[in-house]
This record gives sequence, C-alpha cells and structure tokens, in this order.
Amino acid sequence: MKKPKQKTKTNNIENIKTKVYNFKTKYKEGFIDSELKKLLNNYSDIDMDKFNDAMMGNTSILSDNNDIIYYHCDIFNALLCGIQKRNLTVSEWD
Repeated sequence: MKKPKQKTKTNNIENIKTKVYNFKTKYKEGFIDSELKKLLNNYSDIDMDKFNDAMMGNTSILSDNNDIIYYHCDIFNALLCGIQKRNLTVSEWD
C-alpha cells in the first residue's frame, strides 16, 4: 500500500492562495464581510488575533452599495499569518 503524499509547506501556501484567489466573490476586487466569514470557516484552527492584526490598516474599497471590499492579497497574507500563528513580515506589507 502506498504511503499518502505528505503536504509540504509550499503546497499548503499554494492551496491557500488558490482558494483565496478563486473564491467566488460578489466583486472582482475582493471580499465583502459575509464572503470573508465563509472563507474563514474553512480554517478552524486559525489564530484570529494574528489574522486581525494582519488585517489592521489595510486599504479597502467602498462599493456603490456601501459594501466594504477587502483585497485578495490582504486576505491571503492575513490568512497565512493566522494559520502560521505569526505577524506580518516587512516584505508582506504593501
């Protein structure tokens, strides 16, 4: 019997990136709150303090319908921080 292929750190990062950038959103620019909540439901062990810290101060868009839209890249970076239980690195700031 074959041993299951072990996921590598890179593979997990790519899976997260794919999930974020291919997530069906109302706006092409990014996520609204309800969509972000759905996405976060996929990550039960996420450190929400680290996620929220990484989201602090991010630029967002206000739609014509008064929806706040969070960019994909900011969600991706915040997810990595929450999953890996760490702060943003200097290179992740935009």
